[in-house]
Amino acid sequence: MGFRPDHRLVTPIDRDAFHRAARLRELGIKEEPDPEFDEFARHLAQTLDAPFAMVNIIGAERQYFAGLYPSSRDRGVAPEVDPFRAMACDHGYCMYVVTRQHAMALDEVMDYHLFAGNPVVDKIGIRAYLGAPLIHPTGTLGTICILDTKPHDWGHGGIAFIKAQAAELVERIERRARLLKEPQYPSGAASLRI
Repeated sequence: MGFRPDHRLVTPIDRDAFHRAARLRELGIKEEPDPEFDEFARHLAQTLDAPFAMVNIIGAERQYFAGLYPSSRDRGVAPEVDPFRAMACDHGYCMYVVTRQHAMALDEVMDYHLFAGNPVVDKIGIRAYLGAPLIHPTGTLGTICILDTKPHDWGHGGIAFIKAQAAELVERIERRARLLKEPQYPSGAASLRI
């Protein structure tokens, strides 16, 4: 007997969306393609031999993949009009990760009643998911995730990897935010600061 999409369980309520939006603005993260995040997503996918990876900025109305692999440019699409950069909050599994604030590994999404009927199964063919929250000292920023179109045994090593990569990306985001807040110096003066 097949799983009927109308029996899909409700996506968790994101009670932190408003505060997360303020945190993201403070850190200089926007809902726009970010080449550094695209490269980060590429690293995630290639390291665990998966076809897709994302740096996901989760808003109140939608998820936005500021980092995407394969990137818009990889697929020959202008990043600012790429339809794969955004997704409804009830699509995919990152909402579960961001609201629970814990990493999640699904080696075969069809093994889990809660996740088998998610729209990404039929629309994109997703069969495996590995994700971790981006936890900043002020709260969760979003997620990183790796997806496969076939079952994928992520193992303990995969879970440890995604958690470590999430922590690394939060550190990078903090460094970027500090640089954005530093006063601008005349050209040449910045080279004196090491």
